[in-house]
Amino acid sequence: MPQTATPREPSTFVVSLTPFTADEALDEDTLRVHLRRLEAAGVGVYLGGSGSGEGYTLTPDERRRVLEIGAEELRGRVPVRAMGVEPRSAPEMVELGRVAAAAGLDALQVYSLDQGHGNQPRPDELERYFTDVLDAVDVPVVLASHQAVGYYLPVELIGALLDRYRDAIVGINCTNNDLTYLVRVLGVVAGRVDVHVGGPMHALSCLALGGQGYLSSEGNLAPRLCQSVVDSYRRGDLGASHAAYARVMRLHAETRRLGGISATKAALVRLGLPGGSPRRPRLPVPESNAAELAAVLDELDIRAVEGLA
Repeated sequence: MPQTATPREPSTFVVSLTPFTADEALDEDTLRVHLRRLEAAGVGVYLGGSGSGEGYTLTPDERRRVLEIGAEELRGRVPVRAMGVEPRSAPEMVELGRVAAAAGLDALQVYSLDQGHGNQPRPDELERYFTDVLDAVDVPVVLASHQAVGYYLPVELIGALLDRYRDAIVGINCTNNDLTYLVRVLGVVAGRVDVHVGGPMHALSCLALGGQGYLSSEGNLAPRLCQSVVDSYRRGDLGASHAAYARVMRLHAETRRLGGISATKAALVRLGLPGGSPRRPRLPVPESNAAELAAVLDELDIRAVEGLA
């Protein structure tokens, strides 16, 4: 039987970008400045993600440096966690956990298994994968159920893992378009750990249903705005929360349309903020895209919202 739900504080996390120089080297100095801006806004941070963090382009040494820098800049100030990329095997995830623990990060997101070539693991294979990881890592874990791998974690498995590894699991990140699945996840979690949705699309739904908040890429551009969605909700000021959410969703729609994280980086540069360049296979966006996104930022008065005016 699910446990009785207990109140948990709303929060939001940014899936941090990874800045590169014009010749595609890891830009450690720019990363530090960017992380300090996120810390000042009070958002939690995930590092090295496969989307916003361009994690698939990082070498093992670069990934280690990103996590080390994150710990140096953020630990003890805001939550800082390793995200990494979707693994093909448990040892890949265990190795990231080893690096995260050595760096001193607060937690490790454990992505769902990606068997490649469109294959999906059987329920017994999924259970073995997660137990292999959870038995081996020495850092708190956030389970990820992400639509990118082509399936959702069975709700029954989430419940069983929480029962078995209650002291190790600190959260669930749930990323898909099916709100009924989120309802089922929240039911089996029953307040035992935090539940966040990936992306801002269902942020308010998650909060209304008893979850804790959302992860976003938009926080790289507007971390104070993203934090204000949950801060206003926590205060009971739903009007302010809804207004902030509408702005976040406009940013979400426009950055996706104009080039994703490459457009985000171009917009940061236009604002005079640290962002760096993308790394191949991503390419810089056309100047027209950067200008169009900058116009959206002006329309939304992001400079004022972020204290840049």
